[in-house]
Amino acid sequence: MKTTYWGSTILAAGLLFLGGILFITHGEHQVEEMKHLGYPVYILTFLGIGRILGTIAIVIPRFPRLKEWAYAGFVIDLVAASASHAYAGDSFVQIASPLVFLVLIVVSWATRSPNRKLEVH
Repeated sequence: MKTTYWGSTILAAGLLFLGGILFITHGEHQVEEMKHLGYPVYILTFLGIGRILGTIAIVIPRFPRLKEWAYAGFVIDLVAASASHAYAGDSFVQIASPLVFLVLIVVSWATRSPNRKLEVH
């Protein structure tokens, strides 16, 4: 279980962190994608900051409430990305690509150890 957690977490966090950097620096491909999807380019900065902060939150120890919010944010981000590609009439691969990251995030969330979970009273 620990291997599954860390494998999915490191892979998802690493890829989302790198994507966040590309979003903040307004990489050429990211700018073209935003234009294609009909979003203003400045949204890349907000998404990039969210992805970077979210990846830090799920990797660092403690702060279970913050982790829950980070996981929820990733779910919203990735489902919205997939839906945006679907509404834009993109290919199946482009629609499914964010969902691959979503699977990694869900596996990370589901396999985390009890000390990384929010206590329910």
